[in-house]
Amino acid sequence: MSPVKSAPVDKSRSRVRVAALYAGGFLGPFGGAMTASVLPEVGGDFGVPAGTAAATLTGYLVPFALLMLVSGTLGERWGARRTVRVAYAVYVLASALCAVSWSFPVLMGGRAVQGAANAFTTPLLLAAIAAVTPKARLGRALGVFASMQAAGQTSAPLLGGLAAEASWRWAFVGAAVVAAALAVVGLPADLPREGERPRLRSAWRARTLRLAAVGFVAWGCLGGVSFLVALRLGDTFGFGAGQRGLVLTGFGLVGIFTARLTGWAIDRFGARRWAVFGAAVGGVLLVGVGVLPSVVAVGALWAAAGAFSQAVIVGLNALALSSGDANRGGAVSVVQSLRFLGGAVAPVAFVPLYHLDPVSAFLVPAGLVLAVPPVLLLGRRPRR
Repeated sequence: MSPVKSAPVDKSRSRVRVAALYAGGFLGPFGGAMTASVLPEVGGDFGVPAGTAAATLTGYLVPFALLMLVSGTLGERWGARRTVRVAYAVYVLASALCAVSWSFPVLMGGRAVQGAANAFTTPLLLAAIAAVTPKARLGRALGVFASMQAAGQTSAPLLGGLAAEASWRWAFVGAAVVAAALAVVGLPADLPREGERPRLRSAWRARTLRLAAVGFVAWGCLGGVSFLVALRLGDTFGFGAGQRGLVLTGFGLVGIFTARLTGWAIDRFGARRWAVFGAAVGGVLLVGVGVLPSVVAVGALWAAAGAFSQAVIVGLNALALSSGDANRGGAVSVVQSLRFLGGAVAPVAFVPLYHLDPVSAFLVPAGLVLAVPPVLLLGRRPRR
């Protein structure tokens, strides 16, 4: 093939690979939440209660969050393109194991491997987006990625439930097929590396730890408190499971449709300022969700909170990736890890408080998300 004809082909392949970066953002959250709506069916197949089957959610999230403390750095050391492809291949095998699992422990093992594999894709996909995106448009690119993550998390219960009409196992088959396609496409290019291979400690700088602490508090006190909203909808307004699920879905849907606008605002006004603004508005909205007597107001405010939680998370990712550090994959990996750990800790922290005083259970996380981000982001004024 002549050089004249190969150039458009190469450009087309590059576009497909860039698109695959965003598709990878969908797969991770989808895999994490895909069993949320089929717990009775999973439990019925293996003869365990639905409460026990809920461990399939935790079994994915824990290795995913913990391994991200180091996965971004290790991936950059091993080579991002090779690491992502191997991680997708492992994800395919783990999904296949879940689809054919013959006992509940086997399913749990497959879920843990899924989460571990995803820990080696998410931060490297974010770093790859930063590498191929002009700095002036980084916020918009990260906003698109965030919208794909929100779409994965929001659609997983629905798609998992539809698959369960035949068998919940088909959801894992679908995830395996998507992961296999992404493994074939790969990354647009390997991440640039300057100097020696990045060390783990290079991702644990004080600046990165401040960003990670904000992510821990902001996501744990906004995105991580959907269970509190569900409890209030049931206890105060008498909503059933379907009605509660419908209201909770608003958070993710608004996040999907506003993430790109959030990215534009970050490019226009700065990631630090927009993250603080998002935390402030999100905290105020959470107060309203916890105290207003109107279910319509509660639903509307909770949906709006989805947009401002995205402002915080996308802003933190932009700050981690635009720092100029050599180990950007490691830095954003630590930020993402603490974000999801915050979501995992939230039920343990706030459910007992809810049983003592339902209003305080909303006011305390609202107060934390109002106070902590400004102190950590404005106090030392991290570089944009």
